[in-house]
Amino acid sequence: MDRCASVLKIFPNRIRETLQKSGMDLEQLQEIRMRVGQPLICIYRGKEQMLSAQGDTGCKEAEYYQVSRADLMETVSYVSRYSLYAFDEELKHGFITIPGGHRVGIAGKIVMEEQKIRCVKYISFLNVRLSHEKKGCADRVLPYLIQEGSFCHTLIISPPKCGKTTLLRDIIRQISNGNEILPGQNVGVVDERSEIGGAYQGVPQNDLGMRTDVLDCCPKSLGMMMLIRSMAPDVVAVDEIGDYRDSQAIEAVFHCGCKLLATVHGSSVEDIMQKPLLQRLMQYHCFERYVILDHEQVGHIRNIYDGRGTRLYG
Repeated sequence: MDRCASVLKIFPNRIRETLQKSGMDLEQLQEIRMRVGQPLICIYRGKEQMLSAQGDTGCKEAEYYQVSRADLMETVSYVSRYSLYAFDEELKHGFITIPGGHRVGIAGKIVMEEQKIRCVKYISFLNVRLSHEKKGCADRVLPYLIQEGSFCHTLIISPPKCGKTTLLRDIIRQISNGNEILPGQNVGVVDERSEIGGAYQGVPQNDLGMRTDVLDCCPKSLGMMMLIRSMAPDVVAVDEIGDYRDSQAIEAVFHCGCKLLATVHGSSVEDIMQKPLLQRLMQYHCFERYVILDHEQVGHIRNIYDGRGTRLYG
């Protein structure tokens, strides 16, 4: 059983059968959302789908499969292997990572203690995000990110759900393993939300290459500095920068001889210029390459620019 098919095992029989009857290609299934008393919602090929109990799409509202509390709690039990307390630390981050690198987001009543999250009670909402590997999806992009045998400081700009993390993951894998145009690089990954490596019990479930070290569930601002001090990376890779807390660590990467590979939400270079932190980095031409994705197709590369704004692709 492949890892996308194996994710069905976390659902109660009723939901599992509904998903199987739908005939959806699990490789194209991105999210499964469960809310108590609300329809079961799938994000499939970038579009929202609501299913009937028979797995039909396009059905009337009265026919939608309604998620019960029993459905949700049974799913939570399967996800936590009947010991939710064993996942207390992960729950404080709002999700649990399961075998295969899939991430189960959790929401409900938050219990605070001394201004810190102590636990989540009365769980009523789940978002199962399926982890997909597309090895080779960076093949067309990678040659543009290498100059004179060296990897370039690279920023991937993408709207939500356009495949930026999937692309990031394959770039990491390829530069870590090396190829005919770039020797293998030591890559340090700060995986703040367990999406890049999808680590389960500390071991990445996604292939990030033979020379990659991962800090899982670590804030980017701390993790980048930790990697620089301890793991001597050639490249530091992070997902979704833009917070001022990241700025000092980002500048440390630029000044210590490492290359930075990062992503940010946005639709264009002009769009991210509105973000103060990135505006400053771009004004000083810190990034040497900009890769722009768009909504035309998941993973579609619209443009690649160099640090001076010259179009290299698209």
